[in-house]
Parts: sequence; structure tokens; C-alpha cells
Amino acid sequence: MKRPPHVSGPPDPSSIDTSERPFVLIWEVTQACNLACTHCRANAQPKRHPDELTTAEGKRLLDQAREFGPGQLVVLSGGDPLTRPDLVELVEYGTDHGLRMTLTPSGTASLTPEIISDLEDAGIRRLALSIDGASPDSHDTFRGETGTFEQTVEAAKAARDVGLPLQINTTVCAQTVDELPALRDLVSELGAVLWSVFFLVPVGRGRILDPISPDRAEEVMQWLSDVSDEAPFGVKTTEAPFYRRVSAQRRRDASDAPATDRIGRRNGIIAGDGFAFVSHVGELYPSGFLPESAGTVRDGGLVDGYRNSELFQSLRDRDALRGKCGACEFRHICGGSRSRAFAHTDDPLASDPLCPYVPNGYDGPMPTGRASSD
Repeated sequence: MKRPPHVSGPPDPSSIDTSERPFVLIWEVTQACNLACTHCRANAQPKRHPDELTTAEGKRLLDQAREFGPGQLVVLSGGDPLTRPDLVELVEYGTDHGLRMTLTPSGTASLTPEIISDLEDAGIRRLALSIDGASPDSHDTFRGETGTFEQTVEAAKAARDVGLPLQINTTVCAQTVDELPALRDLVSELGAVLWSVFFLVPVGRGRILDPISPDRAEEVMQWLSDVSDEAPFGVKTTEAPFYRRVSAQRRRDASDAPATDRIGRRNGIIAGDGFAFVSHVGELYPSGFLPESAGTVRDGGLVDGYRNSELFQSLRDRDALRGKCGACEFRHICGGSRSRAFAHTDDPLASDPLCPYVPNGYDGPMPTGRASSD
């Protein structure tokens, strides 16, 4: 029997002070996964790590998340969360304690209609599935396992059958960028409510992949803005916040940028500022793609680490950004990918090398690690 709802809905995004709470809290419940995806941030392995947060520790983490305020959004990610036998129990616990629980499982044979139904009964609010190619061949090659495209599409249909909102995540790199128009059509066919488009950050196994150039990224942003205007689903970018700058420019002025995207996320959310990540062993990071620790949640440090650590506070100060990101008039609605800046320079406050925009009058150094033009 489906559990009664314990959360009426998301808090008003305009009411969220991102210096006090994240809009999105991701918990990497495990790094175990049976896939070997070429872009995997976590370098996922088949077996679970012996120092993963236990069930009891996970529940204490969810208790800490409640301290941020009503309706905190918690994303359970991995690896593949389904490798944890206590997954449904954790979803139930979070739901019963007023958290908005969502899930990003891997597209494997474990993601059956039965487990999707169990998760929906437990109170899961959204299922996010990754599709990186519009055909079985392209997707399965990227994911490193034959059959994952079919399994993921079947899981998407199963989510639709039980009325569970579906999000599709797609990685953009040189290998996948030409698939985007066909993927847009597939996202629509599957009835997704949101397409989350992730622009590669060179961490984990993703270091071996080729990113697209800044100029190509700008073209993709323009195209995504058109898709957002026309599609029946929302569009957001991950680790590419200059999508907001592109949208603002299309509206002629930075002050005209919309206050939220179509799923209620406030503009300007970046790693450490409205976003936080807890690793499988309990380390608190600004993002899974920015592996600088602000302490551990095992000692109850989630809320204090997010609000008061020097790392998180620095990431929330847009006037502390360096280079052309610091000089950019769009820094408060964009802020650049702090994760990509860190991956290229070891400085999370440096300029995002994927963004080609140069602020008027800026004559300082350009970001290091910029890809060559396509």
C-alpha cells in the first residue's frame, strides 16, 4: 500500500537562503555499481566499500538534513543505490521525517517494475535515469554494458505507469553532443518532466573523455534555450551555469533572467551555494565533482559544515571569484562551474574554462585548460 504523503510540496524557492540551506542535498549512498561507464565521477566498483555509512548512520544523516528546514530535497545517488539492501527503508525513513526523497539509480536489470513500485510506495518523489545516447548502440557503448539502454527505457516506462515523475540525465562531451537532438525527442517520448544536461567535468573516469569546446558549448546552450521554450519538459544544466547567462542575454539584460527554472530551482545555484554532496563514507563536499572536504557528517557536522566552513562560505561569495568570472556582470545568476575550475586549476574560485564569454572591458588572464575550438 502506498504510504501517505508527509511533505506537501517544495518550499518556495524565493524563500530559501542558500547561506543557510542547500536547495539540493545529494547523498552518495554507495560507490558500488555493476556498470563501468566511461564518464563515472565515482570510479564505481562492483563491491560496496566497507566504510560506507551504515543504515543507522544514514538515518542520522537524514535527521541532520531535517535541520535545514521543511521539505529539504535529498537525492540518493551512487554508484548504484540499488546495491544497498536498505534503500527502500532509507526512502521510507526520509519520507516519514518530512524530506523530499528522490533517486538516481543505474539502468541495470535490478531496476525492475517491482522495485520501482516499492520505491514509489515508500514515498520517492522523483526517479532520475541517465540516457547518454539515443540508440542502444551509442548508449550502451558509453555505459560499458550491453542492454542498459533497453533496461533504462523499460524502467522509465515503469515509472510512468505508477505515476512517478521522471527526470532524464544526459552527459555532454565530444562523444555524445551530436546525439542531443535525438535525445530531446526521446525525453519527450518518455514523458519526462525534466531533462538535466550535464557538461563533462574531468574527474574520475571522465578524465579520459574529450570535452566539447567553449564555442560549441555556447551553441549548445543557445539550442537548449530554444528547447526549453518549446518542449513539454523542463531543461536544466549541471556544471554549466552559464546557461543562465545565455538565457539572460536572450532576454537582453541580466536583470531580466527568470527567478527560477521550470522545476523551482533558483537561478545562481552552484557547488557549495545551494548545493551540497555527502560521499559514501560521510565526507561533506560542495559537489561530487569538487572533492574538497568540509568535514564529516559522522560527527553531526552536516549543517555546520554547510553554513560555516570556510570552503562553503567562499563559494557563496560571488565577488571573491577570480579572473573573468569575477569580472562578469552575470556572476550572481551564473557563478561558473566551481567544479570545472577546480579540476583544471586546483582553485575552486578560478574562472570556468568552458564559458567563452568575455565581460566588456576585461583584459585580464583567460582561464587555463580551455579546449580548442571544434
